[in-house]
Amino acid sequence: MERWPALELASTIRHDGDGGVADDLATVQGATRWVQDQEELPAGGLVADEQLRLDLVGLRQAVRALLARAVSPAPPSPADAHRLMAADEAVARLNTAAAREPVAPQLDWPDGGTPAAGLLSAEDDPRARLLAALARAAIDFLTGPQRAQLRSCTAPRCVRYFVKTHGRQEWCKPSCGNRARAARHYRRRHAAGEDAPA
Repeated sequence: MERWPALELASTIRHDGDGGVADDLATVQGATRWVQDQEELPAGGLVADEQLRLDLVGLRQAVRALLARAVSPAPPSPADAHRLMAADEAVARLNTAAAREPVAPQLDWPDGGTPAAGLLSAEDDPRARLLAALARAAIDFLTGPQRAQLRSCTAPRCVRYFVKTHGRQEWCKPSCGNRARAARHYRRRHAAGEDAPA
């Protein structure tokens, strides 16, 4: 299954399993765990501090605002619907973060191997490299073909965005589909019960 760092960042706000919303970036420790779990980003053993946590949260707000714009006219995630950042502010924040790391394309072509492109960074600060990589990943996602398949999960209490990978997919994961079907069943039974003669 393909993973997109932009969606990984957006999914640091998620359903907590008990009817609420969990925020993986709510604490410095949570931010550190999340950063260290991102294998495709230049995070290494980076330990977050409060400033990095706040920078990640700000970048996440921008990404979620732009994901909401991308799914429009469908509704955005309910976690964002009441407090979306303006699109021009979100674009500016994303571009500013991406510009924090000057990079140059590099070609790697081992003997007998396949050529591959990479980026050579001129930035020494691992926090700036991480934020810039996340911003570049969001830009790549939002300008790539997968944007056309981006959806906001409509399951009760879910706040995730996901890429629709097959024609009938309506939810981000099977547990959300189960929850949505159970809620629909409950509504039907409840409506039938109210209409039944006493």
